[in-house]
Amino acid sequence: MSNPAPAVLEAVLERITYANEENGYTVARVDTGRGGDLLTVVGALLGAQPGESLRMEGRWGSHPQFGKQFLVDNYTTILPATIQGIRRYLGSGLIKGIGPVMADRIVGHFGVDTLDIIEEQPKRLVEVPGLGPKRTKMIAVAWEEQKVIKEVMIFLQGVGVSTSIAVRIYKKYGDASISVVRSEPYRLAADVWGIGFLTADRIAQSVGIPHDSPARVKAGLQYALSQSTDQGHCFLPEDQLISDAVKLLAVDTGLVIECLAELAAEEEGVVRETVPGPDGGGELVTAVYLVPFHRAELSLAGQVRRLLRTGEDRMPAFQDVAWDKALAWLAGRTGAKLAPEQEQAVRLALTEKVAVLTGGPGCGKSFTVRSIVELARARKAKVVLAAPTGRAAKRLAELTGADASTVHRLLELRPGGDAAYDRDRPLDADLVVVDEASMLDLLLANKLVKAVAPGAHLLLVGDVDQLPSVGAGEVLRDLLAEKGPVPQVRLTRIFRQAQQSGVVTNAHRINSGVHPITQGLSDFFLFVEDETDEAGLLTVDVAARRIPAKFGLDPRRDIQVLAPMHRGPAGAGALNALLQQAITPARPELPEKRFGGRVFRVGDKVTQIRNNYEKGANGVFNGTVGVVTSLSLDDQQLTVLTDEDEEVPYDFDELDELTHAYAVTIHRSQGSEYPAVVIPVTTGAWMMLQRNLLYTAVTRAKKLVVLVGSRRAIGQAVRTVSAGRRFTALDHRLSGAGSSA
Repeated sequence: MSNPAPAVLEAVLERITYANEENGYTVARVDTGRGGDLLTVVGALLGAQPGESLRMEGRWGSHPQFGKQFLVDNYTTILPATIQGIRRYLGSGLIKGIGPVMADRIVGHFGVDTLDIIEEQPKRLVEVPGLGPKRTKMIAVAWEEQKVIKEVMIFLQGVGVSTSIAVRIYKKYGDASISVVRSEPYRLAADVWGIGFLTADRIAQSVGIPHDSPARVKAGLQYALSQSTDQGHCFLPEDQLISDAVKLLAVDTGLVIECLAELAAEEEGVVRETVPGPDGGGELVTAVYLVPFHRAELSLAGQVRRLLRTGEDRMPAFQDVAWDKALAWLAGRTGAKLAPEQEQAVRLALTEKVAVLTGGPGCGKSFTVRSIVELARARKAKVVLAAPTGRAAKRLAELTGADASTVHRLLELRPGGDAAYDRDRPLDADLVVVDEASMLDLLLANKLVKAVAPGAHLLLVGDVDQLPSVGAGEVLRDLLAEKGPVPQVRLTRIFRQAQQSGVVTNAHRINSGVHPITQGLSDFFLFVEDETDEAGLLTVDVAARRIPAKFGLDPRRDIQVLAPMHRGPAGAGALNALLQQAITPARPELPEKRFGGRVFRVGDKVTQIRNNYEKGANGVFNGTVGVVTSLSLDDQQLTVLTDEDEEVPYDFDELDELTHAYAVTIHRSQGSEYPAVVIPVTTGAWMMLQRNLLYTAVTRAKKLVVLVGSRRAIGQAVRTVSAGRRFTALDHRLSGAGSSA
């Protein structure tokens, strides 16, 4: 059968029904101006906005369900010529500062000359009621920027780049965008968030860079290493890196080996070093690191050893304290006596420069921390408290009655990731206590430890049996290594009142490989549903309706759905869409913003998905949760109130940094605590089901856990001990090998 003949269609874009931000595939409805119903067009409509007049080249086709449609190969924008078209074009949110109401006013004033006025005499916009000089200037700048972005968009459309990424490329390089994309496309992967090697590689192919170019192979090697840090590894064994790169790049092994040697010789390339293998069997491996991770591992190990060795002590009073008296005074203050292992932890934290306190729920970690802080303050010590997330910091503050902040705020991290406090300007603290330390990744732990003054005491508190940090490394586990130099206490005794909690009891059962009790408890339930799709729907019903009705909890504030994975019918992605529908449905009188496949509304629970040092007072970080409190189509901006009580504005072109958080993956929930959690545990997530994953999810709940899914899937999670350690050499360096002092 022959292909349909090429055709041209001119029409006004009315609305976008679906847009895939990754590949730009769009389904839209257009008005041909000939009366009758709107027509469906599908295909490459990157960057097109409702209200624009489009000249589309493509073919006519037919869809079995949706009927006649036009298949677009490419398009150009024609500025609208009618008053109606201009009004719709300006009101679409295309130009910052102009929303639907203001578009009506401007078009009402200037009529068909509106676009010429904005283009050639933008100062005349002040003639429009309600438009002052400031807003006029903003509109003029946005119009100019939009024109250049359009040029960049049209060029990038030819090389298959999505709208949101095109905007980001423009923000990074401005007028130089096209020349960078043409001549150095692999720079994009390093410079622009959201562009990985694969997108840069696709662009490079389109602009004619050879398949076996050394620039391509080096970029591919760095991408493979960067992917491995996303999986939590600090390095990759050289053999594994070479085989990963050969697969990724489809080039000759010899070429990869040559390019790796060249990268290792470059100052900002990679570092090769021989370290012990991960299984501790005495074999050595050649580790290949990205430079920042190698520096951080050396620095962190060296700094911990320096703190341990220093002769200075900022809390000397505790070296010869009468412990019996001190502990008796403490019991009078707190109204409870410490258990022997808690006493040991208190002494350790106050006499050793670096100490680690670990243990599961109900074993008294919190009370031990409170006791340490009470004693330190009684001796007038300056105590600083921090945790990796806003929620964990709030909890630490409530527990101790003292201020606590996130680690990022404590260090005052700045654009570029540098901290205001470091070795040259340490924190003014005698005792630094960091809770939820299992969440500390290598890069953050290095920044933190660097900022601890010589002679100050550092106490890291966390549950080593939880999932390791989202970022690279296994810092808490490495610090607890058997023959390591760091003093440590593991609390193991579950206190009597904690034994009455089904949540605590089952957390310990799961952690020791025993199936949780799911009947006869008032705070731990299982809704059995073997079908993954049905389990997803039941999870939504439990979180949005059943728990609020039975326990009076707020579905947005108090209940968190924790999914083992993002994909699938019971994954965080699908559950977020269903939960948003149930908890924050669309309302005709309220504005909303569609971005990619998501819709943002006032009241939405959202989370930040990358570290952005430019936002907020001290940056907004991966995992920060908040609620959308306002959304303006005129200003093209929404505001999020974070769980650190900070109002943070987001321009609409930054919305790829936000995702909904009605459901989050268990990995993303670390360090947070919620009154109630609902956990879908289905065979659809089979590969992810591991003991530390389910244990981490259950330990996020303060009062109530509801599992939804199959007993078989729960059994799989309880039985499966996480396979393989992450590639890290921190424990080896802490013991004194390969570390700079």
